[in-house]
Amino acid sequence: MSYELHYWPTIPGRGEFVRLALEAAGAPYTDVARRAGDAGEALATTLQGLQRSKLPNPPFAAPYLRDGDFVVGQTAAILAYLAPTLKLVSRSEQLRVWTQQIQLTIADMVTEAHDTHHPLGADLYYEDQKPEALRRATGFCRDRIPKFLQWFEHIVQHNTAGPRHLVGGKLSYADLSLFQLIEGLAYAFPQATARALAKTPGIVDLRDRVAALPRVRAYLQSERRIPFNEEGIFRRYPELDIP
Repeated sequence: MSYELHYWPTIPGRGEFVRLALEAAGAPYTDVARRAGDAGEALATTLQGLQRSKLPNPPFAAPYLRDGDFVVGQTAAILAYLAPTLKLVSRSEQLRVWTQQIQLTIADMVTEAHDTHHPLGADLYYEDQKPEALRRATGFCRDRIPKFLQWFEHIVQHNTAGPRHLVGGKLSYADLSLFQLIEGLAYAFPQATARALAKTPGIVDLRDRVAALPRVRAYLQSERRIPFNEEGIFRRYPELDIP
């Protein structure tokens, strides 16, 4: 059975973390909104319909995943649900929880990256909050990027199974998500990210290993991979890339 991924069709966003897991595992899935060729209107309508239906577990927002009759939302929850079937998480309960903890920390950083360009709220344009965005981005580039990346570096370097992965000795969805996080940061804040990555060689090596995985490499070179752009979470505004 093919999974159905429901997410906005023109941005990588939070849906990309799920796409990477599905692609890396070679799992059959349909990227519903992109297949339909719509600009997101159908997704919004479908989401509202689910929220108004008798479904006991309606998703609050995209991304969400359909697996037959089962629907699950929230990126971290989707990945935790998929991972055992896709073999992207350990069988150990403790390591599964640890993997989820890492994923939730990645989600925290994704939110902070988004809030650099929308510190006052997503209902306002970036142009309406540029002074506040600059102040937020300054702290993010100088303090938060290094702090987060050094934490991930510590995890890699102290993994008891070796420094090739974040958790255990095999690829997990946390590795894939960290790859996407680093790629997004490098797009949005190239100077600040390069400075931080110069001090975290372990996660640089991990990023490169993930990119070289045959299925991931093929996906990255395909039209299925949506380029970063100024509509998504990671946006390149040069004035916010504080050196």
